[in-house]
Amino acid sequence: MKESVGVHILLKKAAGILTAMVLVASLVAGCGNQPNASQAGTSKSTAEKVDVSSLKSSDNQPLIQPGADIKPPQRPADPSQLPKTDIGHWYDMEWAGWNVNKVNIPKSPANGAKGKTIILIEPGEHPYFTAYTNGAQKVAIAYGMNLKVMTGDWSVAQQTQQVKEAITQRPDMIIIPPVAGDVAESLFKQINQAGIPFIASNLLPNNAAMKYALEWTGPDDWGQMKLLADKFAELMHNTGDYAIVRHMPGASPYYSRTWGVEDELLKVAPNMKVLDAQTGKLDATVVQQLVSGWLTKYGTKLKGLVLDGDSAEVIGAQQALKNANRSDVVIVAAGNSKVGMDAIKSGFLAAETYQTAEGDGALPVYEAAQWFEGKTIPPVRYLPQKIITKDNVNQFLPAQW
Repeated sequence: MKESVGVHILLKKAAGILTAMVLVASLVAGCGNQPNASQAGTSKSTAEKVDVSSLKSSDNQPLIQPGADIKPPQRPADPSQLPKTDIGHWYDMEWAGWNVNKVNIPKSPANGAKGKTIILIEPGEHPYFTAYTNGAQKVAIAYGMNLKVMTGDWSVAQQTQQVKEAITQRPDMIIIPPVAGDVAESLFKQINQAGIPFIASNLLPNNAAMKYALEWTGPDDWGQMKLLADKFAELMHNTGDYAIVRHMPGASPYYSRTWGVEDELLKVAPNMKVLDAQTGKLDATVVQQLVSGWLTKYGTKLKGLVLDGDSAEVIGAQQALKNANRSDVVIVAAGNSKVGMDAIKSGFLAAETYQTAEGDGALPVYEAAQWFEGKTIPPVRYLPQKIITKDNVNQFLPAQW
């Protein structure tokens, strides 16, 4: 397109003189005049000018990493009819975003990412989301985009209000980690009906909500918790009772970091039994009280703990175990904060998942840039999956958060 524009301009200036020399000159002029030609309406991709491969997160890992090539298995006829202890029961939650019929999806302007405005609606304050924002900002700067951040209070009411506010600002794109997956459909529909493209991120919505989104990006939380469960079983020698500290009720990790573990252990280590599973509300004091109660109730029968996170959860669990004078409990967690990796190095935590917070925030902004360029983006893009132990923890230091 640009070459044709360049040819037309030069031919007009040459008053119709068509020679081989003029043709060559016009082609060179067309190729060398990309910014002006783009302004004239061409869609030459600016992605060629932006190399994000050199961007690093604060742990010196690549900011944009290739995810695992995962394809969903066949859907059960009716997942809801299966017991919760069958992983198929959670199919529509685990594989949300795959094989859905999209509705009213805006067409890409195909005119580049530079100058575009993105509103990021975060669910609430947490050190993870501070790092998430840092990663998002790095990519936005690289592409010359304007990133605005709204931070909620972990409530559906607040996120609903922020969605309405974001819509009135008419950004070029919205990125939203839904605070509650089971009510995301209503919020997503509002954005979709306003004609604003959006990418869901980090926290999984229900499957019905995904028909309104361009894409979902984030951790394959079910997959990485299955990997963690396999490692937990190995550490526990496939036997012993355990308990699970759960995430915030309603958020997708509340389910994936419970049933992803339980169902996998039923398959690979059926002799391991779950004694209890309750939310720690992402709060160290609540977790301490919860674990202390379990230690009193179950005594030495409690052999293992699975934590939904590795920051406040580790702090609370450490204090509870110290007070009970217990050092024999095998503990694994979803990670990976500085608190968690310090606990790995000290031996308190036996293993945890690797989840790049900065990469989590960077990925939807990167995918938005690709969409602005007119490129096809997938319905789902996952972060890479890894397990951190004492043997490899130094590869992931310094911590991102």
